[in-house]
Amino acid sequence: MTPALRIRDLRKNYGDFVAVDGISLDVERGDFFGFLGPNGAGKTTTINAVVGLATPTSGSIEVFGYDNARSWRESRRLIGLSPQEYNFDRYLSIRDVLIYQAGYYGLRGAAVRAFADDLLERFGLASKAGDTFVKLSGGMKRRLSLARALIHRPDLLILDEPTAGVDVELRIELWTLLRELNAGGATIILTTHYLEEAESMCRNIAIIEGGKLLALEPTERLLARRGSTTLSVTVRNAVLDVPATLLGRGARYDAATRTMRFEGVDPAAIAPALAELVALGYEIENVDFKRSSLQDVFLDLVGHA
Repeated sequence: MTPALRIRDLRKNYGDFVAVDGISLDVERGDFFGFLGPNGAGKTTTINAVVGLATPTSGSIEVFGYDNARSWRESRRLIGLSPQEYNFDRYLSIRDVLIYQAGYYGLRGAAVRAFADDLLERFGLASKAGDTFVKLSGGMKRRLSLARALIHRPDLLILDEPTAGVDVELRIELWTLLRELNAGGATIILTTHYLEEAESMCRNIAIIEGGKLLALEPTERLLARRGSTTLSVTVRNAVLDVPATLLGRGARYDAATRTMRFEGVDPAAIAPALAELVALGYEIENVDFKRSSLQDVFLDLVGHA
């Protein structure tokens, strides 16, 4: 099946500066795809090339099989963009922001007005429909940006830092909404600096740095690159000698904290390890299990301390 997005050998130069350096990737239909990298890595430049805000120096981009240079009208209709920066018309009501946006795609009439009202209701903005965007809070502006991206019912939704600057409650609301959109068939590309956000929502992840693609893998496989897990068990009674059976499991004991640590533990081995401690007469106070996070893998790849 033709992917939602296919990029081949994309390169974008600004004079002598190479912003995107020959990246290639596919985003399959229905995917929730993370596009990650540090500031200045080339993420927004790549997105701008996909949506037509930047002209590639070389390479090709296809959106659901449409070449976005030769068949730009068809490809643009299939994309909804929620950009990192706000660019609303400050003189329009937020309802009119949505209606005018639909007009860029040739959509007008009662059906568009009704859908705009539905989106405002869905995003908790109905009571602000007559206000201009300057009267909205930061969280409401984020919601409006996402509603505007959806007004023409795109098949591919691109979100550039959609939760930047919003509070925890709104971030969770947006996560729920994005999962619902994805479950409904929308393909979503997400850029974010909240790596736990990408880890929890994205099925596939690309990491870019210096305009080059460093990784392109399913999230679980990317997390498995490090393969580091630690089971920490704090016991009430002090341990004088670590039993041989626990040493065989790789146990290391910290007397200062009365904590037994097991490195490289498979999650399926947690219960047997705890049962063995109890059988040996140890009273367990606390249990903590950690595995390598996307942040760990990300920092390994981009080489930042």
